[in-house]
Amino acid sequence: MTANESLALITETLNNNRKEITRRGGKYFILWGILLTFFSLLVYALWKFTGHGYWNNLWFALPLVGYPLAKIIRSKEEPMGARNVVSRIVSGIWTSFGVFACSLAAFTVIFTSVGDHPLAAIVVGATLTANIVLLFGLAETISGVALRNWVIKIAGFITGIGSVVLYFITGANEEQMFIFTLAGLVLVATGLIVKRQN
Repeated sequence: MTANESLALITETLNNNRKEITRRGGKYFILWGILLTFFSLLVYALWKFTGHGYWNNLWFALPLVGYPLAKIIRSKEEPMGARNVVSRIVSGIWTSFGVFACSLAAFTVIFTSVGDHPLAAIVVGATLTANIVLLFGLAETISGVALRNWVIKIAGFITGIGSVVLYFITGANEEQMFIFTLAGLVLVATGLIVKRQN
């Protein structure tokens, strides 16, 4: 096999892997989009009904519900074969997002509970929601780049930038939960489009 033939084979294998990861990813986009939409509406309703923003702590339950459901879905799939560079990159992107988002949220909860520190009000009023959804949109866009899929790239951009715009329209009250609702709906739509493409 010549060097050009080897390179063509490697390129074809990577492209096939990208397509397979994207095809399988559709159901995960839908799962996480539904969960994100559900949790955002639940937190919104409880916050609106009680007038207390501490219902935001329910967000910590999202991964506790989502990861087992994703594992159940994964267990019903046929094995894809050996992990490759593309699957490791996409996995690393979403793992990094999860670590950053949870760390940012935990830091905010801890920092604001220490008392009347002058920065506490800034952190609470700062754009935690917008920052998390911006990180989410960034992770989705980078995944789209890695998978060479325009639908995922555009959806990530809409989620990240659209959510920041929506945050500044709604402000730091219970209506900010609609930012997560928007992100969840965009995620579901992305999953449906990706499944239809493949």
